[in-house]
Amino acid sequence: MSALSGGLGRTLRIDPAAPAIEFEDAWWSWGDVARIAESAAASVPRPGAPVGVILRNTPWHAGALLGVLIADGCVVTINPGLGRAPAEVGELNLAGLVGTDADLEAFGRPVTDPAAPARPGVAVRMLTSGTTGPPKRVDITADTLTRTMEGAKHYESGRRPEPVLRHGVAIVNSPLVHIGGLFRVVQCVLDGRSFVLLPRFEVGAWAGAVRRHRPKTASLVPAALRMVLDSDLTREDLSGLLSVVSGTAPLDPADADAFTERFGVPVLTSYAATEFGGGVAGWTLADHRRYWTAKRGSAGRAHPGCGLRVVSPEGEELPVDEAGLLEVRPAQFGADAPWVRTTDLARIDGDGFLWIVGRADQTIIRGGFKVQPDHVRSVLERHPAVRSAVVLGVPDARLGEVPVAVIESRPGHAPHREELLAHAAEALARYELPTEVTFVDALPRTPSGKVDLPAARALLGAS
Repeated sequence: MSALSGGLGRTLRIDPAAPAIEFEDAWWSWGDVARIAESAAASVPRPGAPVGVILRNTPWHAGALLGVLIADGCVVTINPGLGRAPAEVGELNLAGLVGTDADLEAFGRPVTDPAAPARPGVAVRMLTSGTTGPPKRVDITADTLTRTMEGAKHYESGRRPEPVLRHGVAIVNSPLVHIGGLFRVVQCVLDGRSFVLLPRFEVGAWAGAVRRHRPKTASLVPAALRMVLDSDLTREDLSGLLSVVSGTAPLDPADADAFTERFGVPVLTSYAATEFGGGVAGWTLADHRRYWTAKRGSAGRAHPGCGLRVVSPEGEELPVDEAGLLEVRPAQFGADAPWVRTTDLARIDGDGFLWIVGRADQTIIRGGFKVQPDHVRSVLERHPAVRSAVVLGVPDARLGEVPVAVIESRPGHAPHREELLAHAAEALARYELPTEVTFVDALPRTPSGKVDLPAARALLGAS
């Protein structure tokens, strides 16, 4: 039995009658969750066996996830929202598949093989977001997941190691099929903390949970944070919050400032990836109070035990404040963790703050000039009529490649192309300006809330 499976099982046994998950105005007890977990655990023929779990944001699916982990199985996450998922399931060589009867019927009840090769020590095989191309599977070990939970102390205080049910209710509004939602559920159970599980992010439902339970902190991906800014919520609605944590995608510091000014709640941005098994850098409240004015726009500083460095393409470590490729040594990988090279372009200043300046694999070369899509995007999103934007490179016979933009407008606003480009020209060089602008009602997004770049590219030219 791993430390992870043992910890999860202990929590479910503390007080079966106590409330565990609030879902659609009803409470599920720890005993309810335990019964679902026990049933799901029976689908694990042996430790490490790869068991597909169809994950939706319901207490039943959360319990099924926990059951496979408690049995030391390898959870292979299955996203029911992906059209290719049913075909993919048959290619995963699974020892079992867990879902409701409706789930399994939708997937054609694919054949599984109890003798499928085990993945010893692997707790989760999860798809990355796939924002830049086809998603890939990443193995997260039980040890890594456990260390990630310990790393959450970077943001919390007053945690105790013994298994007890705690006061206070958390809110889980990220999809369970995404690293943020899955980790948050596991973290709550290990901590003995009950939580509200939202089927999807909706401002009204989220705000209602915040008002009812007054959690000290909540998580909002940038797209959700902008939706809150666009709502009619007041400072009183969020008065119980001491901070909001935001990650998965870049957040314009102007949005963070607008949120803090309106609601009185500081926004703590973070830097994480599925490949790292969670977060490796972020802001703390103490750093926010001391440094935010001077460091706004930074992704924060390395979490305890995590290593960050910036290197040249040849692997030479670069001096302070010089931009290059970011490499990470995640603490959750253990004491002998290797450096992992990312495709993010970054710099680290003299105080250890990390600044993401673009992505090496998305750089647009326009007639010999380099254009960083994230920089152009951030300028476009400063226009008051723009809720969200994405900038993509498209082939051009003369210049090789040019930037184009797809814009999601704020409700009740209809910006014109000329107005938007005039706004952007105040901060961008001429070669950075998009040659085309397409307006859409909503940008397509992955389960993590990031813009789905292949799907956005398909919208180019749409009216």
